[in-house]
Amino acid sequence: MPLFEIAVLAIIQGITEFLPISSSGHLRLGAEMLGLSENTLILDVAVHVGTLFAVAAYFWRDLVFMIAGLFDTARGRKHDGGRLAGYLVLATIPIIIAGFFAQELIENHLRTLEVVGWTTIGFGLLLYLGDRLGMTILKLEHLTIPHALVIGIAQVLALIPGTSRAGITITAARFLGYDRREAARFSMLMSIPAIAGAGLLIGLRLIETGDPVLTRDALIAAGLSFATALVAIALFLRWLKFAGFGVFVIYRLALGALILSWVYGAF
Repeated sequence: MPLFEIAVLAIIQGITEFLPISSSGHLRLGAEMLGLSENTLILDVAVHVGTLFAVAAYFWRDLVFMIAGLFDTARGRKHDGGRLAGYLVLATIPIIIAGFFAQELIENHLRTLEVVGWTTIGFGLLLYLGDRLGMTILKLEHLTIPHALVIGIAQVLALIPGTSRAGITITAARFLGYDRREAARFSMLMSIPAIAGAGLLIGLRLIETGDPVLTRDALIAAGLSFATALVAIALFLRWLKFAGFGVFVIYRLALGALILSWVYGAF
């Protein structure tokens, strides 16, 4: 794949992964506009791995806190870090199970612009309702097993392109009453095990191919998505100090309408 196209897809992924606007939908749209026959799975996951390293770098203190907590938990001591790590694992289980059984359905039937258009609008409206109706009083220290499960089950819907993993998990957390920044923070932390699992599988596939050009392309894509995602995370969390998700809802409605107009031949 030409370097320009790799760069465009990587930057799209980096900007959109942690915003509630659907990175998969934007990647699908970007591939369509660039005239690519398909957005190869390897590059798709490569740009996701780049964002994985970005969120790990940004939240390194949380990761150290959780790792320390796991060691204390193993010694029989209670630790908030170990508890948070346990909730992340619990919230990840539903998408692992659903992804295993639904992969073929998603790849063969749901990766269409029509699906992206409708999910972009529908889940954008749901985000609006969650942000308007949800209270803003809970922090991550208030997280419980039922709440972690609810957010984890909601994440399963992100397997449908256009839904937005960040968007649906933030929506679920907002309905449960979590503060906007805390909802976004947990959503980003949830991305670590979800993306790591996919990255491991595709990394093994890359090794099996033994294709140096494909490996080079994947590394370039991962590096560019890492840099843009790091900036996007910082700006997004800063935005949530002063504002809500309204601008992202408006963007989703406009983008969804544009995609559906294109799909149905309005222009």
